[in-house]
Amino acid sequence: MEFFRSAVFLKSVASLEQAPASAGEIAFAGRSNSGKSSAINALFGRRLAMVSRTPGRTRLINYYALGAGRFIVDLPGYGYAKVPRELQAPWEELLGGYLQKRGALRGLAVVMDVRHPVTELDRRMLEWFRPTGKPVHVLLTKADKLSREAARRILRRVGSEVAALVPGASVQLFSSLKKTGLEEAEAVFRGWLGEGAPRSDRHK
Repeated sequence: MEFFRSAVFLKSVASLEQAPASAGEIAFAGRSNSGKSSAINALFGRRLAMVSRTPGRTRLINYYALGAGRFIVDLPGYGYAKVPRELQAPWEELLGGYLQKRGALRGLAVVMDVRHPVTELDRRMLEWFRPTGKPVHVLLTKADKLSREAARRILRRVGSEVAALVPGASVQLFSSLKKTGLEEAEAVFRGWLGEGAPRSDRHK
């Protein structure tokens, strides 16, 4: 757990050319207002990622350093209706370029509100990422808003839907407020980043 507690904000970038050299990174993506920043903060054990009062405003990629050249990457939230279309296009281009071309990316965490999972925009995100062959882990956030039975029923349904879109993807329930599923998520992400990755595999 201390591995993620050591995170510090490094920089925000508006293009892949500005991204730091990396030994491995995990990206977090999700619809605006899905609880993405809160999930990242739960992982860090403190409020480090910005939780915007106006979802959809952030259009930069934010890098949080974990040490040893590894990072948690907070991607811009997508799909907020109040963002003008002329601003959405370059935003989506940045997201798609990062997901498909970033060699150091080890896996993608997709954050979905458990009450509104697998929207058309979520499907588009997964379809963008699927050709990379890299792992996907879905966090169904705000699980504390539902009964245990209802949450588990949605977990089963979403697991089937996501597996059809990205074979091998994993799905779990998560609550930033109650810290539900935090240890499970940490174990997945630690596994992706590994300890002592081979030097030959470290690239930008």
